[in-house]
Amino acid sequence: MVKRLLLASLLGLSASTCTDQRSHTQAVYMLIDTSGTYAQEVGKAQRIINYLLGTLQSGDSLAVARVKTRSFSEKDIIAKVTFDSRPSQANAQKRAFKDKIDAFVKSVAGSAYTDITGGLIQGGMFLNETGAGRKTILIFSDMQEELDKVTVRDFPINLKDIRVVALNVVKLKTDNIDPRRYMGRLEAWQKRIERAGASEWILINDIEHLDRMLQS
Repeated sequence: MVKRLLLASLLGLSASTCTDQRSHTQAVYMLIDTSGTYAQEVGKAQRIINYLLGTLQSGDSLAVARVKTRSFSEKDIIAKVTFDSRPSQANAQKRAFKDKIDAFVKSVAGSAYTDITGGLIQGGMFLNETGAGRKTILIFSDMQEELDKVTVRDFPINLKDIRVVALNVVKLKTDNIDPRRYMGRLEAWQKRIERAGASEWILINDIEHLDRMLQS
């Protein structure tokens, strides 16, 4: 009985210590829009991923997933990793991660539709499972969601305590004709993200601003 109590105590202490350590780490989930002509922007996303690989530290987590016709699937995660505490192992993980992204960039093809909502739901689940203290979703997209007739996404989503950052939100041809379409699209997403409980909604098109945000 004493041995069982001692073991339970040690396991509790271990879990507590692990939880405390995870609270000082961060996790980033990056969604890359591969629909239509926006797939041509993937090279810019690759540069951002390389920046993240050079910035994130041991214990941090990173995942990159594609946004396509339906994106609520682990199969859409291109690469994911939690960096090892050993520098040599962490560097090896980063090289392997980069290789996967490089291969993806070379083979990417545009999809017919854009399921941003499904990607956000999948991203929130991944981030919560990491237990990281700071959780961020990066959306590399024009933020124009287009769903087929059978995909259902018109329901509340949960992004509690997650920062959501929209990157490289390029203007569509219709936005150039009527700028209100662009501003309205961003405003609609901001309202939905805030209703989902996200800690922040941020629009960034300058990587230096991304640098300051991740270090804050």
